[in-house]
Amino acid sequence: MNLRKLVLSSLLLAIGLILHQIVPAIFMGMKPDFFLSMMFIAIFLGDDYKLALIVGAAAGIFTALTTTFPGGQVANIVDKLVTCNVVFILYRLTKNKLNSQVQMAIIAFIGTLISGLVFLGTALLFFGLPAPFSALVLTVVAPAALINTAACLVLYNAVSLALKRISY
Repeated sequence: MNLRKLVLSSLLLAIGLILHQIVPAIFMGMKPDFFLSMMFIAIFLGDDYKLALIVGAAAGIFTALTTTFPGGQVANIVDKLVTCNVVFILYRLTKNKLNSQVQMAIIAFIGTLISGLVFLGTALLFFGLPAPFSALVLTVVAPAALINTAACLVLYNAVSLALKRISY
């Protein structure tokens, strides 16, 4: 892991956190999770397992600090640590086999689903849920995965273009 990748990852997470805080809900109270999208992009660009774990831990801590879900602190940390591992494994399995756009779309969708399922499962296990698990998956997690996939593709293209322009 080199310093350049660590700095880039921390900048991406900072941008994701800011976007996550200022973007209003766009569809039935749902908003894209820019922080999760930037976590995926940081894992893609870092291409290092240690860095992926650091990114996942940092994302878990920051989402735990900013969550509005009752008891969501523990669930956020567990969710991000599991998700960063799954995303890194999926990234490595599909690396050089798919177009980067297709790869990012697939991994963003699966990663968001995993994140939502782990979050809800952890919250259910430790604190309980305000609605049935299946209802939350269908009404919150599935639409969030679709919205987050689109947001992730837009952000990935923007970051890739910016990195090309500065000759990263």
